[in-house]
Amino acid sequence: MKRQKDLEELLERIDGKGYAAYRDIKGEYECKGYTLCIDHAQVDPFAPPSKVRVKVAELVHQIPKELWNDRVKKIAVADFLTRAFRDNIRKLYDGVGGSGKSGLLVIDDCGAQMIERTSVIISDKEIEVRFEVGLPAAGRKVLGRSAMQIFCKALPQIVEASVLYKNLNQKALKAQVELMLDQETIRKALKEKGLVAFVANGAILPRESGVSQRPLKKGSVPFKSPEHLEVTLNLPYKGEVKGMGIPKGITLIVGGGYHGKSTLLNAIELGVYNHIAGDGREFVITNADAVKVRAEDGRSVEKVNISPFINNLPNGKDTVQFSTQNASGSTSQAANMMEALEVGTSCLLIDEDTSATNFMIRDSRMQMLVKKEKEPITPFIDKAKKLYEEKGVSTILVVGGSGEYFDVADLVIMMDEYVPRDVTKEAKEIASRFELKRESTEMQPFGEVTSRVVDKQSFPTLGRDMRIKVRNKECISYGKSDIHLDYVEQLADSNQTNCIGVMLEYVVSDILSKGKGEMTLNQVVDKLYDEIEKEGLGSISPYTRHAGNLVLPRKYELCSAINRFRELKVKY
Repeated sequence: MKRQKDLEELLERIDGKGYAAYRDIKGEYECKGYTLCIDHAQVDPFAPPSKVRVKVAELVHQIPKELWNDRVKKIAVADFLTRAFRDNIRKLYDGVGGSGKSGLLVIDDCGAQMIERTSVIISDKEIEVRFEVGLPAAGRKVLGRSAMQIFCKALPQIVEASVLYKNLNQKALKAQVELMLDQETIRKALKEKGLVAFVANGAILPRESGVSQRPLKKGSVPFKSPEHLEVTLNLPYKGEVKGMGIPKGITLIVGGGYHGKSTLLNAIELGVYNHIAGDGREFVITNADAVKVRAEDGRSVEKVNISPFINNLPNGKDTVQFSTQNASGSTSQAANMMEALEVGTSCLLIDEDTSATNFMIRDSRMQMLVKKEKEPITPFIDKAKKLYEEKGVSTILVVGGSGEYFDVADLVIMMDEYVPRDVTKEAKEIASRFELKRESTEMQPFGEVTSRVVDKQSFPTLGRDMRIKVRNKECISYGKSDIHLDYVEQLADSNQTNCIGVMLEYVVSDILSKGKGEMTLNQVVDKLYDEIEKEGLGSISPYTRHAGNLVLPRKYELCSAINRFRELKVKY
């Protein structure tokens, strides 16, 4: 193996040469305390930056094994080290000048969530940190001495400060591991106690703005559970934690505008992930399979069984295998809901503000004017009870405009200036005083949830003219077809979308092309996640040695992407 001195001499030698000379620096170099791996050298100063790794042996990093001896702990430690590496880049590296991406030094920028990612990989032998470097250039000539500043001066300081246990904030590292173990304890307790979500007393739910993940510190009201809904959980490290437990069944969140209804639901929908300390939502925990659904005008739908909600269309169109390239608000919401049920959600999250009105409710006056036999839509209000009784699927619904949902609700929480109140008794009394005049079909069975078989031919073979590219957090292109994820609201990190792009490549190239026989969408996705469980997240990337920017999405978001692929074909 080459030494750091060899890299220094090489950079000195190519200084001032054409940019292509940087190709010579690829390889592994033994440095003081770590191995430097330059896997890919960019071809141009304006091209995507170069892929670099450092490997630090266990004997060198000396992070106690009890902090990373299972999968959950590894996720917490990898997250901590990624943040430490990022922060130390900012502290210890001033940058170098040059053309294009010259001097860029970046690692995955974690958000508020602790999710499995590939920026740091922890094994029994070593810790591997994956990042990117913009190789310095003047025009298109190598700036070898500037590159030396990155690799031989700044990087050793950053690695030493970010990976060696003796230099880390050991108390904070231990606290992060313990926090994640406490969060997982709550997640298990939800099932044991018949809950779908838990919101701790003292939680800060509001964010700084609609586009910020940071908590609103000035003027925010700490969460306090209504007495009747308060539960106490005993956690291994935090100890006793009290907060609001939302039980299985149908829960309404009501209240006036700007009183915190949607803020509470947003916290619950992102509670499927564990959050870092100081986020304010670190003890807002939701069933990991909860799915937010909404209306999504214009999306494509492929052979989805929406018959529990929509039937007897005037043109005779089949709704057991319903397809369209331009769904309306009601049909898109029906499809979104049935797709979530197909993949196995146990809890639906719905906000009236982003729902199709005619999908949610049909009042008595409209029923009188438009007779039942002329209305193909069975609104959700008439299906919610049966969905829970027959399928075991709960609903948490924000509603501000229709008190008719009081009749089917098991729990009604009112947000009053960001303070929750249990108003179930009052809501039921109001419902009994004002008798429901609308006709209800809630006594009918919910209907069937269909598992669809994927047609392999709908996924073109990937090659030079047929690629999968991630455009941004909300868009992936597959050839000439764009997959829009704007309304997949539980995507928390742009690198989850990046990971979905890699997952789609793996599904097409490995699972579908090599698989024998027919497979349902669930079987395809489960096979992929089984592979990740066995071999690690980086194993599915074509760039296995340097898949440093992948963040694991849930299977619900991956299925959402597949379902929004306009070329998708389902056999039946």
